[in-house]
Amino acid sequence: MSASLRPLVLALAGAGVLSIGGLTWLGRDLFGAPGNAGGRASLLDLLEEVRQSPAAGGLLQQPPAAQALPPPHAAWRAPLGGACQADPLLRSRLLALAERLRYETIRLRIDPSNYGERFRQDVFGQPLDPTPQVVVLHETVYGINSAINTFMTPHPRDEDQVSYHTLIGLDGRVVEVLDPSKRAFGSGNSAFNGRWVVTNPEVGGSINNFSLHLSLETPLDGEDQDSAHSGYTAAQYDALAIVLGRWMRRFAIPANNITTHRHVDLGGERMDPRSFDWRELQLRLASIGVLC
Repeated sequence: MSASLRPLVLALAGAGVLSIGGLTWLGRDLFGAPGNAGGRASLLDLLEEVRQSPAAGGLLQQPPAAQALPPPHAAWRAPLGGACQADPLLRSRLLALAERLRYETIRLRIDPSNYGERFRQDVFGQPLDPTPQVVVLHETVYGINSAINTFMTPHPRDEDQVSYHTLIGLDGRVVEVLDPSKRAFGSGNSAFNGRWVVTNPEVGGSINNFSLHLSLETPLDGEDQDSAHSGYTAAQYDALAIVLGRWMRRFAIPANNITTHRHVDLGGERMDPRSFDWRELQLRLASIGVLC
């Protein structure tokens, strides 16, 4: 087939305007002798070429599975291994706290622009399990009321939208920002142990669809960009253990899947939660029996 004729055929086929007369003259030149002698392309071949051509409005091929994988990222080594012997006095105190928190937890209704539903299918059409499987720890940087005001405020722009599922104040106050069934906007471009979910190919992937996000109120000396501060209170670690214990039991989340914003962030910009003491958390989780 001549080079000058192929563009014409593609254009006509792609536009769907081949008339009966046009098919007659095209057939004489393209169908040729039986068996498609002389290496001539058939009209059916050209129609199939047009059907598969994105430029002609044809069908797009599904991207290869490799395109859905996050970039190389270090595996998480959970600091919650080792001994899991319970401290009887600590256990008694935490169980009493757990009972109080059933009634004392504050529950908010934040602006709908700051959260979403969990996706059941990614951008490639692959099915997703929306069950929470990872917990990401954060810190507020500024006071807990500042975070609450941010979540209550409408944010039309995607880049301004943010939320966590739970906040824990310096005094041990627990604020449920969002039900665990919803998707919080806690981590942007992120991955955990080679996993993320791509729902918008223009912005990469995120772990939000299978994660729970919990943020600790930052002490006053941490309201800056320094790499460390004075740390979190005993009351915060107590409440943190209770909330995590409930999530771990409810969703069968292993201790190895409790991680940090710093670790999952692919941009390398996050440091939170700074000055976190994993030993304090381990003692409490062991005492309430969720590590062993």
